[in-house]
Amino acid sequence: MSNELRSTELRIAVLGVGMMGADHVRRITGAIAGARVAVINDYDSSKAEALAATIPGCRVVGDPIDAIADPDVDAVLLATPGPTHEKQLLACIEHGKPVMCEKPLTTDVETSLAVVKAEAELGKKLIQVGFMRRFDTEYEQLKALIVAGELGRPLVVHCAHRNPAVPPHFDSAMIVKDSLVHEVDVTRFLLDEEITSVQIIKPSANPAAPQGLADPQIALFSTESGKHVDAEVFVTTGVAYEVRTEVVGELGSAMIGLDVGLVRKTAPGTWGGQITPSFVERFGQAYDSEIQRWVDAVVAGAETGNYIDGPGAWDGYAAAAVCAAGVKSLESGERVAVDMVQRSSIAGA
Repeated sequence: MSNELRSTELRIAVLGVGMMGADHVRRITGAIAGARVAVINDYDSSKAEALAATIPGCRVVGDPIDAIADPDVDAVLLATPGPTHEKQLLACIEHGKPVMCEKPLTTDVETSLAVVKAEAELGKKLIQVGFMRRFDTEYEQLKALIVAGELGRPLVVHCAHRNPAVPPHFDSAMIVKDSLVHEVDVTRFLLDEEITSVQIIKPSANPAAPQGLADPQIALFSTESGKHVDAEVFVTTGVAYEVRTEVVGELGSAMIGLDVGLVRKTAPGTWGGQITPSFVERFGQAYDSEIQRWVDAVVAGAETGNYIDGPGAWDGYAAAAVCAAGVKSLESGERVAVDMVQRSSIAGA
């Protein structure tokens, strides 16, 4: 990408238009200022063509690497399957294209570290990772309380992450890598320190869960300064989508995710409100804020040299390292140390 954007609107290539990618296409087209979807790529060419036909000036490029390199593309949004991310991210770095990468950064620790090093060698922050909770108003408020010292020193964090259901291919390790990964990033975001060890506890499995799925799971994290985090992950509740986080500090505690926008009392003595049905509704505002701030950062990046406003490649690598330890603990039941390089050992990371 040249030092100056070549159009008044940021021209984005969206790679992968499944549920997440298609939602981002809708978002960029209808809710984001200063950007448009210029190119779509998906392994299902008919799906890509059908979606592109609804967007003025949008076209399909059949090969993802060609889409990244296309001269009419200023920035890239990756919503492709995780195993494809390494090659696509390295192509973005090669062509100097800023990229919003939906998690995971890559599917293993070694390739995630390779991406971190490649970006560091370039000397520009091009890669933002889609940990959208950092952009949620409630998480921002909780972070602000901690930074302001209103809770005193945080001591303990309690998390709950519940889904009504997951796809049939979801296995026990995916609960760690695809669901718990958000609690990993939340922990690092709120406490501003790395996780040093993980233990996964497997309670009695939900009888309604698919055969062999260890659900729910309880994760225990320890951090660099000795803080304790516990996270319940339960992905087959059959109820709704629930995400809660409570921080307990030396001066008090605060909790988010209670769905208290409306609480009603009705006869005969019932009390309560609505629970969000899925992550799309719960974090819709967060996704909108995330993509708008990314677009703004990319536009400003020609002058600043920093094309991200949020979690970067290092955060993706750190999450991968913690989840790798989590998968080992899932298999052994033991507490497992997180194996990570020191950030200071990678200049520019």
